[in-house]
Amino acid sequence: MSTTKAKRMTSAPGARRRRIKVTPLRLFMLLLVIGGGLVAGLFMLARSWTPSAKYFPVQGITLSAQSGTINWRMARAAGADFVYLRATDGARGRDSAFNDYLAGAVANDMRHGAIHRYDLCSSASAQATRFIATVPRDPQMLPPVVEMGFDLPCTARPNRDTLLAELNTFLNQIETHSAKPAVIRTSREFEAAYDVAGGINRTLWVDGDFFVPDYTTRPWTMWTASTWKRVNGIEGPIEWNAVRQ
Repeated sequence: MSTTKAKRMTSAPGARRRRIKVTPLRLFMLLLVIGGGLVAGLFMLARSWTPSAKYFPVQGITLSAQSGTINWRMARAAGADFVYLRATDGARGRDSAFNDYLAGAVANDMRHGAIHRYDLCSSASAQATRFIATVPRDPQMLPPVVEMGFDLPCTARPNRDTLLAELNTFLNQIETHSAKPAVIRTSREFEAAYDVAGGINRTLWVDGDFFVPDYTTRPWTMWTASTWKRVNGIEGPIEWNAVRQ
């Protein structure tokens, strides 16, 4: 092929490289695609992440009625060593799935315990009565948990002294029922308002997605490490918990 002919071919309109004009709209769309990919990747990571077993060798889950159908074998395979079941809310509330989950945990030899969500506006004795009527007295169960927070509506929150006095009444009654000391579950917001960890000496369970919490005035034992985690075989949302040795 002659040099002249080769030049004609390379200079033909179809052989020329097209320059893509980068407009603001195209740049925005590109950034949108990249950003969407990053968000999707982080979302998938959050749904699969658990704390290192090297530092937290014992880990488990929290279930409520929202968790739906449970495949207990698959829950174990995912690394759950124990399960806590939401049982009661305040003086009247009761988790509709508690009995079924309790039966499933027992049938599958899964270590299990019950959680009461404390209502700042209800009397301690009325709440203890609800918990005792719902949760059986079983020496095989894990210590009962009282969850402190602001999720339940309360227009006239008690001061710290009143809360600690009422909480002690509640703890004394459910501990007599369960024959073991209870665990107090708390959050950063609740501790900032009441410092319940500094007022009552019980084992602490703290909340805090992904990052190891440091907001309590004394050491904690259990941590809600993720509310994003999902487990194959569990239909709905769960909480993933880690125990510090």
